[in-house]
Amino acid sequence: MKPSRRDASPDGRMPLLEHLRELRNRLVKAILAFVVGAVIGWLLFDPVWDFLKQPYCSLPQSHVVDKDECSLFVNGIFSSFFLKLKIACIIGAVLSAPVWLYQLWSFVAPGLYGRERRWTYVFLGAAVPLFFVGTVLAYVTVDKGLAIFLGFLADDVLPLITVDSYLGYVLTLLLVFGLTFELPLFVVVLNLAGVLSSERIRKSQRMILFGIFVFAAVATPSADPFTMLALALPTVLLFEVAALLAFLNDRRRAKHDRYAELSDDEASPLDLEAIDAELEKGGRTG
Repeated sequence: MKPSRRDASPDGRMPLLEHLRELRNRLVKAILAFVVGAVIGWLLFDPVWDFLKQPYCSLPQSHVVDKDECSLFVNGIFSSFFLKLKIACIIGAVLSAPVWLYQLWSFVAPGLYGRERRWTYVFLGAAVPLFFVGTVLAYVTVDKGLAIFLGFLADDVLPLITVDSYLGYVLTLLLVFGLTFELPLFVVVLNLAGVLSSERIRKSQRMILFGIFVFAAVATPSADPFTMLALALPTVLLFEVAALLAFLNDRRRAKHDRYAELSDDEASPLDLEAIDAELEKGGRTG
């Protein structure tokens, strides 16, 4: 049996050619999993598309053109094909996520230390639920943002919305919410790694909270107040939880660090006692 990279080199080191060969193999596995997921997504197009357009169809404005059926429009010959292909690729990326995340992790993990690998397990374990919660919240707010802007239409104006514009709006909103919900997790990971202290978080808290609202206003595709607040307020709550976890972690770390309360210029009494003991030992030996 061929030894694994960890068995062949306990510290994760290997020649450059071996790195490239392993990267190629893992990319092939990830691409194959994505292709299989995309094929499944192609077959599941109809129920997924009905799910994605449901927020639009729930609006009374969406039934103005055709009162019997919720309709979106295409303005090109190949638009319907590319719509189905895009939806299939999105489903393929989601379904194959466990495979390509595992391949990515397997390629990177051998070069990490034990503590770093433990932090990464925590990160991966929390990243998926947070992203899922963010996308669910985004899906709930889609119809609210659409209702605000379509509500400005005059009575004699019909909303002729294309499939591309609607799908781009929905996907952007889902990605923005999902990825934004990951930001507080990075704060916790940086604190666990010793890069970001809770004291620094506390000093920059006002600026960070202001930045969250500015980011929510800029990143949301509709830029309406409801969608902005729907993104900013939960992110602020998650950031406060992350700041609390960072504080508790620093407090726990300080209890195990006997020199944590000393300043950089202050000598440790334990160090002086150790020096006196060495001097006494040297005197007895002499």
